[in-house]
Parts: sequence; structure tokens; C-alpha cells
Amino acid sequence: MVPNVRLTNDVEMPRLGFGVYKIADDEVGQAIHTAIEAGYRAIDTATLYRNERGVGAAVRASGLPRSELFITTKLWNTDHGYDAAMRAFDHSLDQLGLDYVDLYLIHWPVPSRDLYVDTWRALEKINADGRARAIGVSNFQVPHLERLLDETDVVPAVNQIELHPNLQQAALRAFDTDHGIVTESWSPLARGRMLDHEVLTTIARKHGKTPAQIVLRWHIEMGLVAIPKSVTPQRIRENIDIFDFELDAHDIAGIASLEVNGRLGPNPDTHA
Repeated sequence: MVPNVRLTNDVEMPRLGFGVYKIADDEVGQAIHTAIEAGYRAIDTATLYRNERGVGAAVRASGLPRSELFITTKLWNTDHGYDAAMRAFDHSLDQLGLDYVDLYLIHWPVPSRDLYVDTWRALEKINADGRARAIGVSNFQVPHLERLLDETDVVPAVNQIELHPNLQQAALRAFDTDHGIVTESWSPLARGRMLDHEVLTTIARKHGKTPAQIVLRWHIEMGLVAIPKSVTPQRIRENIDIFDFELDAHDIAGIASLEVNGRLGPNPDTHA
């Protein structure tokens, strides 16, 4: 149901995944069960979310071969530096109870600590050892990416950033594309804050879809990977039901008009 994108190292990654931010460890299993039944095959967690153990248990309980699921986790800000990053990854893998992850990301660059280059070298080692099939970053701006490209050997496969119609990140997306980096959208629905906008409700009526489905389809047509999060079974199923229609040029132009540089999360240049 969900198409894949091929990363620079030929790993295939689903274009739509299931985010588990702020889902408690003892509740995440049921949400993932619903998501897998609906057709999701990618799960996105992080050390910060404190639910890696529940995610791993849900993967094992799914009955699916491990190779059919794409599991992402992320290194938290306090674990920057080569040795600390290696320890943090070991801990995440232990919490998940898995032999490997499909994608491991540096969650934030934390430029004030100036350790993300050394941290990236740890991820290169983890990748070379086969314990993460692909490695990438999250919330990296162009200057952070340029340093990695200049000072290290492996180009990040993915840059996961806040991205939605109110924050379209055109320049950063273009940089990623120019360097073969897949852009992945976190908070792809802007926490629901724009879903009642007339532009989106009009497009939704036209296609017989919900405004959330319109926005997620926009991410797909922009060449992005999106990871919507919900614990409501109906919304989990609706969010993946976006592959039976296409937006036209008028729809795309309307959504482009929603850009207001409306960041909801922290500024990556200052977040510690």
C-alpha cells in the first residue's frame, strides 16, 4: 500500500510511517498493533520518547518478519560525543530488544556543544558494523549539514525536520535533494492547528477526503516521508488512506499559500 523511497545506500524506506511521540510505553503496543493492521510498516521512536521497550515488544508481537518492518530511533542531546553516542545506541538497542535498527538519527544538532561531528562518526561506525542499516540526522540546518559533508565520510541518508504547510522549509528541502538526502517530516499535520483552514477544507471536499488526508497526500507529492502520530484507531487508519487520489496543480498552489514560517518546535540553532 505504501510506496518506498530508496536511500543513498539502497535501503528501502516507506514513504509514510507511524510516529509514537508522547505515547506511553505501556500504551504504545496497542497503537502499533492498530497501525500495523492498517498497513503501516515503519515505526518512528526515540530515546526521548521513553517507549523503545514497548515499541520493540510490539514489533516482536506483530508476527511479521523483522525484515518487513522499518524501525527508526534517535540519539538524545545529552548523549553527544563519540563514546557517549556508542553507549546510547547500545542502550536503545537493548531497550528495543532488536539486533539492529533500520535508521538511527541524531535527534538535534545541539550546536552549543559542538559535538555533532564526533557523534556522527559514531553513527558511521554503527552503520559500518551493520547495527543500523542507515543513519541520518534530525533538525539539522544547512550549516550543520555542510559541516558533516565537509568533515566526515558518510552523507546522511535522511534529515527529519519539522515540516508542514505552515512551515514548508523550501531551501532546506532543496539542499537535501541536491545532496541525495531524503527529507522526512515530523509534525506533518502541524499538531492539527491548520486543519480547519478554508484552503484545506475546500480541497478535502473536492476529493472526498479529510483535511488531514489532504495534508499527508501533499507530503507524499512533495517527495517527502511523513510520520503522522495518533492513538485514535480511526485516525490511524485514515492517515494511511491517501494513496487512491492525487492533488492537482490548483491544490498544490493553494497549499503553498499556507506558508507562514510557522515553527511549532524549538529552533535547531539554539535548542540544547
